Amino acid sequence: MNPALLEIDHLSVRFGASVVVDDVSFSIAAGEKFALVGESGSGKSITALSVLRLADAASTTGAIRFEGEDLVQRTELQMRAIRGSRIGMIFQEPMTALNPLFSVGNQIAEVLMLHEGLLKNAARARAVELLARTGIPEPERRVDAYPHQLSGGQRQRAMIAMALACKPQLLICDEPTTALDVTVQAQILSLLDALQAEMGMALMFITHDLNLVRRFTHRVGVMERGKLVELGDTATVFAQPQHPYTRKLLASRPERVVEPVADDAPVLLSADAVGVSFAFREGWFGKRQFQAVKQATLTLRRGETLGIVGESGSGKTTLGMALLVLQGLSSGSVSLSGQRIDNADRPHLRAMRRRMQVVFQDPFASLSPRMTIGQIVGEGLALHQPELDRAAREQRVLQMLDEVGLSERHGVAGVLQRYPHEFSGGQRQRIAIARAVVLRPEVLVLDEPTSALDVSVQQQVLRLLADLQRRYGLSYVFISHDLAVVRAMSHRVMVMQGGDVVESGEAEALFAAPRQPYTRELLAAAHLA
Repeated sequence: MNPALLEIDHLSVRFGASVVVDDVSFSIAAGEKFALVGESGSGKSITALSVLRLADAASTTGAIRFEGEDLVQRTELQMRAIRGSRIGMIFQEPMTALNPLFSVGNQIAEVLMLHEGLLKNAARARAVELLARTGIPEPERRVDAYPHQLSGGQRQRAMIAMALACKPQLLICDEPTTALDVTVQAQILSLLDALQAEMGMALMFITHDLNLVRRFTHRVGVMERGKLVELGDTATVFAQPQHPYTRKLLASRPERVVEPVADDAPVLLSADAVGVSFAFREGWFGKRQFQAVKQATLTLRRGETLGIVGESGSGKTTLGMALLVLQGLSSGSVSLSGQRIDNADRPHLRAMRRRMQVVFQDPFASLSPRMTIGQIVGEGLALHQPELDRAAREQRVLQMLDEVGLSERHGVAGVLQRYPHEFSGGQRQRIAIARAVVLRPEVLVLDEPTSALDVSVQQQVLRLLADLQRRYGLSYVFISHDLAVVRAMSHRVMVMQGGDVVESGEAEALFAAPRQPYTRELLAAAHLA
């Protein structure tokens, strides 16, 4: 074993009276890949942020020794020289971490100019090299791109390029693959593996992705409620977990929760040769059409779940929005209960909205921070069922929140008067589900509803969705890049690539014997083949 590069010794972190990291000790050797795992609120991200002294307003005790130097005792000026130079960090959400007002090239160049004293042109040239090294196509052009002009995988690669600009000895990766497609996840992990071997740096992963930990790391630490409850070699911890919490995490894999669809179940939703295209400017005067969805045809029966999978840019979310008539069609048609809705007038479209609802990927972004939970869940009732008085509406809201596990009976007090920021990620997703289901819709489009959730919370949300489907006969269009979740939830699956539906069929049959090479590639990347 190489000598310790980072030693965390009896670290405790408090915010006011709350202890979020409680007497944690571990070390990371030079060249080692180490993971901290645990659910949201376990303290793993605060532990990582404390290494760089980025936990604002925190009171820290204990020692954090990097190459023998206690970072807790360093001044802010000394820490600035260490951040980005000797210790790099890849943050969880690159769209948030990257400055939207500057090109990715300028942001990478800034690190090089600050820490290595490079002049502007030399820093730009080095930024192009780093983008090329991290696998971004056309780096000479992409260096001038802004974050919103890159895909999720490309933004993550740009973040990696920035973090590696000064060849740090330690790279901290906070959920580096959470919202990425399985194939892009595999590419990012392969890239990090190659760069780590080339530079000899140590990697510290903060993640809830147990597959990533099992395949990629040498050692793992398991955190629960601020405490490090288990520590050891990855293979040993996964094969012989000692702590009950570790065993619970390892057992929290998506389990198939769907029940068979009735033979006589009617078709609720159908799409015939749906096409969606977007026009964008090319050069000064030219325009070009981009075909996001090409000739997609599908049916959805009452009580059935149709899973739609594919990489970013495959058209799966665009198709979902087209089914809801939230996105205009360039060709084809969409029908609900045999009645065409894509060309419906405004009154008919408004009536249809009650029968078709959506749960978006990021509940924190889709829930208004200025509205209470009572207002959020009751908003649809006020719009679509104005005959209900305030007391009846509040009663329906309370009943729905109870059904999704957010009530006094479930230990959640005063839920109607609280705001979204007062809830965890899993609870916010339950609020988003309650808002959609309170109208008793027939069809629910779920766009990546569990992608950012811990494995145990993910399974809770999946069970809730399955229970609501049984209770109300709901039909789901389940859009996801997580193939294990799609397998657990879906009766049938559609696979999309570049706007085309390349394969579809009964879920278990498709996962057991995929016909198309692209489907086999997806399953292999997710380790399901």
